[in-house]
Amino acid sequence: MSNRAQAAEWEPRYAGRAEHMRASEIRELLKLLEEPGIISFAGGIPDPALFPLEAARTAYAEVLSGAGAGAALQYSVSEGYQPLRQWIVRHMDRLGVPCDEDNIVITCGSQQALEFLGRVLLSPSDTALVTTPTYLGALQAFSAYEPRYDELRPEQGNRTPASYTERAAAGGGSVKFAYIVPDFANPTGETLSVAARKRLLDLATELDIPIIEDSAYAALRFDGEPLPAIQALNVAQCGSIDRAHTIYCGTFSKTLSPGLRVGWIAGPKPLIRRLVLVKQASDLNSATINQMVMRRLAETSYERQVTAARVHYRRRRDAMLAALERYMPKGATWTQPQGGLFVWVRLPEGCDGAKLLERAVAEAKVAFVPGAAFFFDGRGRNTIRLSYSLPGEEQIDEGIKRLARMI
Repeated sequence: MSNRAQAAEWEPRYAGRAEHMRASEIRELLKLLEEPGIISFAGGIPDPALFPLEAARTAYAEVLSGAGAGAALQYSVSEGYQPLRQWIVRHMDRLGVPCDEDNIVITCGSQQALEFLGRVLLSPSDTALVTTPTYLGALQAFSAYEPRYDELRPEQGNRTPASYTERAAAGGGSVKFAYIVPDFANPTGETLSVAARKRLLDLATELDIPIIEDSAYAALRFDGEPLPAIQALNVAQCGSIDRAHTIYCGTFSKTLSPGLRVGWIAGPKPLIRRLVLVKQASDLNSATINQMVMRRLAETSYERQVTAARVHYRRRRDAMLAALERYMPKGATWTQPQGGLFVWVRLPEGCDGAKLLERAVAEAKVAFVPGAAFFFDGRGRNTIRLSYSLPGEEQIDEGIKRLARMI
């Protein structure tokens, strides 16, 4: 064997930001879905049994057989397909956010939306305010731009604006935004009260920063009355989305299809214009054919799909809560989500979620996500996230029974 063959694999000299990139524990755990016998509570993946397959086949056929078929396979404007943005404008209006299509940019899922916002808002050493725990994908999207993190406590009471400002300055930057998943949060399943939403708005106003409102799960409410979007509260206060400082990130992934990769950002026009420049530099435009198909699915199937998803996931949520109550040992506690896809479990003291996962997969064929991945500071080692979106009710019962035995 030559010396060249024996040498370590070559890598280039990476930019400093590359050192902040980490593999998603969730994406790695998704590989377990291919193993036989595994009951997975890991990924918050929509159940494919709900996908509108016939409607999608019809939509693709219509798009590719109509007069505009060539446009479906062509480059398009970076802002996004205009009829789709017009549907989103009507959707936002129903949420209490009057706007027009120039307030909307289409993204490749809401994950790209988060990455774009991190890119335009964060400089190294700036501070992003997040809850603990928070969505792992947001931490991944933001961390490439080398921020610091500080903790939001909107229900318990946030610190003073001066405290956040002083701590950010001590770290060499300034506070740039607050990020929140207000409805059925990933990972906890909890929902922010109206009072907490208003407190967060007050804090953002005093700090003169935007709120990034990640609303991926807002449509999946099972119980109780819908709460107003933070952006809707903000627009009601200031009179216009163009004067508001809330940035709304929406997606069709949890309601219609994650595979089409269609999300959006709704915000003030100056911000949207800047994000369009980022889109042009990133991938030029989201796939035109997928946007055209998504517009047809939204027009014909959105309400029906949301209604079906609520019924479907409510049954699975109920099955998981019942199994947790039936089997979990003393010392374990968990959230009671009113919607979404997740239950957050706090294990008995001394129980490590990551170590439990190793044993659970090897000995009980059960997978979940250790909770520490959702904390920017490494806390939460005795927590885990369970998703009820994929396994059926009988699998949920059996999987929780096995997991409780391990604990």
